[in-house]
Amino acid sequence: MPKPGFHTARPVGREPGEPGPVEQPDRDYTVRAVDRVCAVLNLLQDSIEGVSLATVAEAAELPKSSAFRYLWTLETHRYVERDGVSGLYRLGLGFAGMQSRHLELLRHRARPVLEALRDELGETINLGILDGSSIIYLDLVESKRGVRMAAKGGDRDPIHSTALGKAIAAFLTEAEVLAALEHSGMPAVTPQTITTVPGYLKELAKVRRLGYAVDDAENEVDGRCVAVPIQGTLLPAALSVSAPASRLPVQDIERVASRLREAATEIARYRD
Repeated sequence: MPKPGFHTARPVGREPGEPGPVEQPDRDYTVRAVDRVCAVLNLLQDSIEGVSLATVAEAAELPKSSAFRYLWTLETHRYVERDGVSGLYRLGLGFAGMQSRHLELLRHRARPVLEALRDELGETINLGILDGSSIIYLDLVESKRGVRMAAKGGDRDPIHSTALGKAIAAFLTEAEVLAALEHSGMPAVTPQTITTVPGYLKELAKVRRLGYAVDDAENEVDGRCVAVPIQGTLLPAALSVSAPASRLPVQDIERVASRLREAATEIARYRD
């Protein structure tokens, strides 16, 4: 069957057994509306914090009213989500459609493990996956303590300032890491954030050597987080514990990391 966008031209007088059809480019079938949707989605993919309606309209060469209708439609299908406080738009989880079974299976496997870890360690436990150049919190179980470190399901964070991001990035290729950093940048989230590529690559080498990653007040002032990759799944995922630094002292990091590794192995080996 001819490929879409091409037609086959049969040389005059070609006999059976002679070279097959020659593919020639057909006319341009580009749909302007689809082009604009792609422009919007590419813009959102490169943003961690989110993008304003005005910026989307400019990127897609649309009036604001039309850009809003595009975004609203994408939001109804969960391809885009809007922050209720800032009003900024970002990619939603609808793009996991082809991976939705894997996502739901991972969440299903992990949930009881997250809850058990929360009860054991007394702190918030996070399940994160890599999406583009940032980390999405696929699921989390909050600490029962009054003061706690916790994101919300669906929140995004950078890969360079989070333990989850480091744990996943450490097992990507260097080219993949550099591409992600180029897209997202390396802003100083706190005074402790690693903001140089050489410094980050050195940190990833340390993560590979130790088998776990640490965010030491790099994403939240006075916060500390320890994470390990969940290997053996079809998704780039990691498991972490986050807490105020005073409740997760440096001397406890190796013990907590060891427990996280056991939990990550349990999740990866889970069978329905």
